[in-house]
Amino acid sequence: MCNKYLNGCIALVLGSLLTGCATPATHFYQLEAVSTPPVTSMTTAKKMLIGIGPLSLPALVDRKQIVTRGDNNAIQLAEFHQWATPLQDNVLSVLSKNIAAQHSNAIVRTYPWSVYGEMDYRVIIDISRFDSRLGKSATLEANWAIMSEKNHTIISDGKTNSQQPLHDGSYDSAVLALNKLLSELSQQLSQALHQVPQK
Repeated sequence: MCNKYLNGCIALVLGSLLTGCATPATHFYQLEAVSTPPVTSMTTAKKMLIGIGPLSLPALVDRKQIVTRGDNNAIQLAEFHQWATPLQDNVLSVLSKNIAAQHSNAIVRTYPWSVYGEMDYRVIIDISRFDSRLGKSATLEANWAIMSEKNHTIISDGKTNSQQPLHDGSYDSAVLALNKLLSELSQQLSQALHQVPQK
């Protein structure tokens, strides 16, 4: 009887320890394309072919963990808040879908697009910062250029340095703000593409 009681106590203690040491659930996030009205443009008989990419991200944020900044240049990697897909692929896909939605007279492909043949233009994007400070703001810094694929010359270029405030200190809020920043960059690129010569 004593042994049974002792074994029961040991099982109860072990169960409590295991419950207390359980690993927190990992939360996964994904950036999404934003539905916006198309840029007003003239309809042409031949659709413009636009290639989005190559796109580069800083190695600091191009990882599965969501990266945030703290005080005194501190960097936090969220082990339990991660991107559901590779961040570079996700960002490239979102920009392409956003731009395609704003250009009804264009066919938009993501890099690499060799299987689809030659593009008329390619949009090269170098993102140098894409992160947030929880409870404060998210930041996107990038340089971009639109290149003619026919003669490999830059016909337009620009840069963006924008911020979005965070409503609270959650990762949900941080991801939402980063999504809005990508939408703003998409609109900037769409306006620039609207100015290129129609082929």
